[in-house]
Amino acid sequence: MLSRLKKLIGVPEPPTTQTDTADSPAPPAQEKKPPGNEQPKPEEKKEQNQNEEKKDEKKEEEPKKEETQPGSGHLLLQHLPPLPLQPQHLEGPRQPPRHLPLQPQCLEGPRQPLVRLPPRRLPLRPQRLVGPRQPQVTPQRRRTSLPHHVASRGEERPPTPPVVYSRYADDAMREWVRRLKEGKEMMKEKVTDPYATSPEITPPVTPIFKKDDYIRMKEEERIAKEEADKKKAEEAAKKAEEKKKKDEEKRLEAEQKAEEERLAEEARRKRRILPEFSCSCFDALLHPMEEKMDSVLGNTIDPFTDRRYIAWLTVVAVAYNYNLWFCTARMAFPFHGDYINRFWVTFDILSDIVNVIDIVVWQPRLQFVKGGDIIKDRGMTKEHYRKSQQFKCDMICILPFDLLCLHFEFSSAYRLNRFIRIYSFFEFSDRLESIMAKAYIWRVARTTGYLLFALHLNACFYYVASVHQGLGTTTWVYNGNGTAYIRCYYFAVRSLINIGGLPEPVTLFEIGFQMLNFFIGVFVFSSLIGQMRDVIGAATAGQAYFRASMDGCVEYMNTYTIPKHVQNRVRTWYNYTWAAQGMLDESELLDKMPLVMRTAIAVDINLATFQKIDLFKGCDQQMLVDMLLRLKSIIYLPGDFVVKKGDIGKEMYIIKSGAVQVVGGPDNSIVFVTLKAGCVFGEISLLQSAKDGGNRRTANVKAHGFANLSVLEKKDLFDILVHYPESQKVLARKGKKLIKAKGPAAAKTNEEKQKGLALFKQKPPTPKILKAFGALLKVRRLD
Repeated sequence: MLSRLKKLIGVPEPPTTQTDTADSPAPPAQEKKPPGNEQPKPEEKKEQNQNEEKKDEKKEEEPKKEETQPGSGHLLLQHLPPLPLQPQHLEGPRQPPRHLPLQPQCLEGPRQPLVRLPPRRLPLRPQRLVGPRQPQVTPQRRRTSLPHHVASRGEERPPTPPVVYSRYADDAMREWVRRLKEGKEMMKEKVTDPYATSPEITPPVTPIFKKDDYIRMKEEERIAKEEADKKKAEEAAKKAEEKKKKDEEKRLEAEQKAEEERLAEEARRKRRILPEFSCSCFDALLHPMEEKMDSVLGNTIDPFTDRRYIAWLTVVAVAYNYNLWFCTARMAFPFHGDYINRFWVTFDILSDIVNVIDIVVWQPRLQFVKGGDIIKDRGMTKEHYRKSQQFKCDMICILPFDLLCLHFEFSSAYRLNRFIRIYSFFEFSDRLESIMAKAYIWRVARTTGYLLFALHLNACFYYVASVHQGLGTTTWVYNGNGTAYIRCYYFAVRSLINIGGLPEPVTLFEIGFQMLNFFIGVFVFSSLIGQMRDVIGAATAGQAYFRASMDGCVEYMNTYTIPKHVQNRVRTWYNYTWAAQGMLDESELLDKMPLVMRTAIAVDINLATFQKIDLFKGCDQQMLVDMLLRLKSIIYLPGDFVVKKGDIGKEMYIIKSGAVQVVGGPDNSIVFVTLKAGCVFGEISLLQSAKDGGNRRTANVKAHGFANLSVLEKKDLFDILVHYPESQKVLARKGKKLIKAKGPAAAKTNEEKQKGLALFKQKPPTPKILKAFGALLKVRRLD
C-alpha cells in the first residue's frame, strides 16, 4: 500500500549504487526526468499497482533482516552509552557507515544526489553540522521490493549501503572502539605484570657510595661551596668599592657645593648695604663684665621659658615706646625749652643704656636651634647673633646722632633711628602671650594701644598742619588756646572716628587734609575694630561653645518633654563641669597635643596613684603609662550611683577630686566607707570573667558631693596587656589572690543562715476536694 501511495504521489525511486550493479545485471539506461514533469499512463499505472501488491504480500510473509558489513563497528551502537558531542580525529582507515534513522547530517564518501521525502517523514529539524558543508540526502526506508523495471525481469535488488548521517557520531564511535581495545590490551598486561600500568613515579633511591667516592663527592661539594663563597665575597667587595666611589663622589660634590655657596655668600656680603662689624676690640673691653654676668645669668638663656628674659623684654619694650611716643610728640609740639630739655636728655640716655645692655649682655646669650639641636655654647650663640641681620639693625639703632645737637638746634629728630628696634616690642608681645593664663587680655590691650597711637599720630599731624596754615587764621586750624596736645588729640578723635561736628575746612589744603583724615579713619578704624572683634571672639570662644552645647541640650530635653528635675540635674552638670575644668571634654584638648606631651601630663597627674594600687605593683612601668593614656574623665553629681550591686563590672575608677561612699542596707542608708581623692575601686572587675557571674558588682557606690573620676575600661586594659605578656601573668596571679581574699568577705550578709526544718518551705494547704473525700471516709468508718 505504501508503494502505491508513493507512486500516486510521485516519489522518485532511489538511485542504483555500485553494489547493485555488481550483484545484478544493469538495467537498461533510461533518462530520468523530474517527477513533476512526466505523468504515468493509466495502463502502466495499473500494471505497477498489481506488481506492488504482490511484492507487499511477499514482504509480509518474509522476516525482516538487517545486513551489516563486517568491520564496520555499527553493532556497538546498541551497547555503548551516548558520547560527548566534540569533534575528534580518528586513527586508522575509514569504514563505510551504516544506515541510521537520524536527521540529515554531512555525509562521508561520494557525493549523493538530493532526494526529497514528504514533509511528514521529517519530524526532526536539521541541526548545525560540524565540518565542511556536505550535500543533504533525505533518508528513506529500504525497500524489499524491486523497482518495476527490475521486478519485471525477475532480478533481485542488492542491499543499499548504510548512509552516514553524522560524521562526528561515527568518529566518536570509532574513538570509543579504539579506547576499548587499548583498555583490553592494558588489562592483559596487568594480568601478567601488576605494576606495568602504575601511574605513580617511583621515588629516587638514595645512592650508596663507597668510602672513597663519598669522600671525593664531599670534597667536590666543599670546593664548590668555597668557590661560591669566594665569588660572593668578590661581589660584595666590588659592591663596597662601588659604594665607596659613589660616597667619595658625593663628598666631592658636597664640598664643591659648599665652596660655591661660600663664594656666593661672600659675593652677597659684598653686595649688601649693611657692612660687617668687627667687635674684637669691644670683646676685649667687655670681657670682665661678661664674666661677672655669667655668674648671674648663666652662659646661655632660653628665650622661651626663662622668666628673667621676659622681664627684661618688658624694660626694653618700655624704652622703645618712650622713643616712639615722645619723639614724635617732641618733633610736632613745642615741648623743648631750656628747663625741660635736661629731663629729655636724661630719659634719652636711660633708654639708650637699656638698648646697649640688651645688645651687649642679653642678646649674645640667647640659645638657638640649628639642625634640630639646641645650641647652648656661649661662643656659638654670640657668633650667631653677630652674624644676624638683627645685630646690624641694633648697631645702627644705637648710633649717637644726638651729639649733633651740640652743633645744631636741639631736636628729637636725631633719635628716629631708635624706631628700627620695633622687633623687640613684637618679641615681648609674643613671649608675654605664651606665659599668660588669659592671653586675650594682653591682645585687647595691645589693640587698644594701636588705636591710641593712630590718634596720637593724627594729633601731631593736625598741629603741624595748623602751624603751617597759621594758628588761629581760620576756623578749622588750632587757635592756640589751652594745651595744644589735648586740643589736637580731641580733634583727631572726632575726625578719625567720624563723630561729626567738626569745623568746616576753608582752604584747599585744609579740605585735602580733612578728606585724607576721613579715608584713613575709615580704613584704620575698621581694621582695628575687626581685630578687636576677633580678639574678643577668640577670648570667649570656649564660653560660646559651652553655651551653645548647653542650649542645644536644653532644647532637646524640652522637645521630648523631659521632667524638670532631670533637666535641672543636666544644667547642674554643665555648669559644674565648665567651672571645674573650663571645658566639657578634656580629651578634645589633649588629642591636639603630641604623644610626649600627653604622656607627661598623664604621668604627672595619675602615675603616683597607679603605683599605689596593689593589683598593679610589680608591673611594667611602661604598661602603667599606656594605661594612663587610656583614662577618661567623668564627673558625677551628688547622689549619683557610680556602680550598683549586681551590675556587670567593666571599669575601674580613680578618684581625682571629691569623694564617693560605699553604701548598703535598706534604702542604701548605711555608709560602710568613704573613699576620697587618690583612692581606687573596681579594679578586681577588670580581671574577673563573666563565668558564673564573677564580674558582678558586690556593692553600691555613690558620689558624695561632686566627684571627678578617671575611668579605665576593661577593653582598653586587655588591648594593652597584649603587648606586655609578663605583666599579664603578674596581673592574673595577683588577681586570683585578691579575688580569693575578697570573695568570702563579699559573700557574707547580715542575715543568719537558717538551720533545721527552717530550710524547708512551708507546707502547701490540702485541696478542698481531698478534705471532703477524707471526711467522707471518716463518716463511713464511724458507721
